Amino acid sequence: MATQNIYILAIESSCDDTAASVMLNGKILSNVVAGQSIHEAYGGVVPELASRAHQQNIVPVVQQALKRANVDKKQLSAIAFTRGPGLMGSLLVGTSFAKSMAYGLNIPLIDVNHMQAHILAHFIDEDGFKKPPFPFLAMTISGGHTQIVKVHSHFDMEVIGETIDDAVGEAFDKSGKILGLGYPAGPEIDKRAKLGNPKAFKFTKPKVEGLDFSFSGLKTGILYFIQKETKANPNFIEENLNDICASIQYTIIGILVDKLKLASKQTGIKHIAIGGGVSANSGIRQALKDGEAKFGWTTYVPKFEFTTDNAAMIAIVGYLKFLEGNFAQQNVTASSRLKI
Repeated sequence: MATQNIYILAIESSCDDTAASVMLNGKILSNVVAGQSIHEAYGGVVPELASRAHQQNIVPVVQQALKRANVDKKQLSAIAFTRGPGLMGSLLVGTSFAKSMAYGLNIPLIDVNHMQAHILAHFIDEDGFKKPPFPFLAMTISGGHTQIVKVHSHFDMEVIGETIDDAVGEAFDKSGKILGLGYPAGPEIDKRAKLGNPKAFKFTKPKVEGLDFSFSGLKTGILYFIQKETKANPNFIEENLNDICASIQYTIIGILVDKLKLASKQTGIKHIAIGGGVSANSGIRQALKDGEAKFGWTTYVPKFEFTTDNAAMIAIVGYLKFLEGNFAQQNVTASSRLKI
């Protein structure tokens, strides 16, 4: 097994990005993502439109991934795919394609948990990026999830804290909608936050016991604040947009860091890793790095292209499962609410 070349084709279709990646022995050879701009007009992902776009994109995306990797499909050792969680229609497209291709090539099929993949993206063999030692704490932050996970080994993970309502990505997007920003709003808020004063306006952090999160109260607080200020000054948003974005981002980062501090204190674990689309946020990355000096953490931040939904993270899980001989059957089904 050690001398054998293991080629994994991975497919990710959990939300609105169709992605395919080819991996050789833990190293990425190609990582192709096709986005869907159609959802911008609706201010969020429309499931029916997403699944239709996946059907259009999946064949060319897989072909492009194989071409860029310079790998023939007959060289593939296995096909990994996202089983869940995610949008059911989107998951069905990737699941059906992966099952059919694996069956046609007579090679193993490997099902992958999307949330595990965000964490295990840290184990992709990438120059300049260190891999966290076990056990470590992982904070997965995305449009649909906010979790703190205690990671004992590659496939032994324990969720010790999660959101009870909105995910952190939704907090950014809903705040952006209040401010009249486009979708997704997170990158725009991040960009403007760099130009503003993070302490210009104070927003109340939700009080949630333990390691769980809540962001719905923050969103409501921001809405009432904007309504009050724009009533007094109709140009308030336009005149203060950078400061508002900086203050919102500062508050959200504070909520995340407070929970991580508590998790580290309770578990005694000082190795902290982040993953998920929102971990691309520069303010969150900087706050995590600052934690090394402030709290004695050792922090792990994945390569930028491995943070948002992508197939490279599916590939590394597929590779690790392949090494264990952990394969799926042809009757495996997608699961929109799959848990870690």
